Amino acid sequence: MEKVKSIIVMIAIATVLAAVCILSAVCEAREITELHIGYQPSTHQIAHMTAMEKGWWEGDLKKFGIEKVTDREFPSGPPEMIAMMAGELDVAYVGTAPPITAIDKRLDAKIVAAVQINGSAIVLLPELAANYTSPKDLKGLKIATFPPGSIQDTILRKWLMDNGLDPVKDVEIIGTKPGVAITEIVAKVVDGVFLPAPSPTIIEMGGAGEIVVYSGEMWPNHACCCLLVSEELIREHPELVEQIIRTHINATEYNKEHVEEAGEIYARKVVGADVEMVKESLKRWDGAWIYNPHLEINSTVEYAKVDYEMGYTDKLLTKNDLFDTSFYDKIMGIAPTPTSVSPTATPTPPGFTAVFAIAVLSAVAYVILRRRF
Repeated sequence: MEKVKSIIVMIAIATVLAAVCILSAVCEAREITELHIGYQPSTHQIAHMTAMEKGWWEGDLKKFGIEKVTDREFPSGPPEMIAMMAGELDVAYVGTAPPITAIDKRLDAKIVAAVQINGSAIVLLPELAANYTSPKDLKGLKIATFPPGSIQDTILRKWLMDNGLDPVKDVEIIGTKPGVAITEIVAKVVDGVFLPAPSPTIIEMGGAGEIVVYSGEMWPNHACCCLLVSEELIREHPELVEQIIRTHINATEYNKEHVEEAGEIYARKVVGADVEMVKESLKRWDGAWIYNPHLEINSTVEYAKVDYEMGYTDKLLTKNDLFDTSFYDKIMGIAPTPTSVSPTATPTPPGFTAVFAIAVLSAVAYVILRRRF
């Protein structure tokens, strides 16, 4: 009998110890030593390029265990979101529209900071631009822009609808890459393009087209690029996310104070960029570099409505589906509102779940032993 008791006690102890090991492994955050950042070849996102060139990413994140920061260029937001959904990116500099369709398809990520507003323009062939007076003049034209679900596609379609045009029947909208769009307007394969800076200025300076309307006129102070971070980082490495935002803020402020240098950084980063054209673009564009996510919420939520109405998403996404402003608010000393919801606002103490579960298992084992003997 004593031998049986000993065996049962040993089994109970082994069960608890096994639970300790398993739960500890589950609750321990995955160690991250390399951070992967996505971006696009647009002057909208020079903050990332500046932080990368000056070594601020690796320098600022080193204390959080990050040994290496790698980045990857994408032609537009939709393919960038595909890469993020595949787990290839931790952070993305991207328009606020592409995350809407991606999050609708279960991308686990949130917008944590703004990057830039406005900054795109419609460019028409010179002969068409000479007679342009209103959106109605685009009827029957072929316009190249970024793919469906991008900022440019969303803004263009909404603007056309707001002005009484059917974006499917009245205008032929072609989703493509910026380089292809530029080539097509130069070759007169399309009648115009709607692209982010610096492309409109490059086309105009090359004599292939003329800017007829800026995106800030189409939708005043609309959200454009944002800083998107995976929910895994938000949940498991909140201190790292906070520093990512701080570094982004510092790079943004630096660029605002050193615009010419920002243009030079862009030209060194993007293959084939002409530094003088880039600098001229920064003089002509209607964009502005920002970092306050609250400035992008209203128009981004409106993008979500447009995407839902056009059938790009299955669900009408809300502010809470798309944004986590808690990190920015903490950095800026902004008190959370009673209705704000953030997964990092009231974090569970590290290991609490494991300790609680172990305590329950221990209690169960004790009860079993008591009843047995």
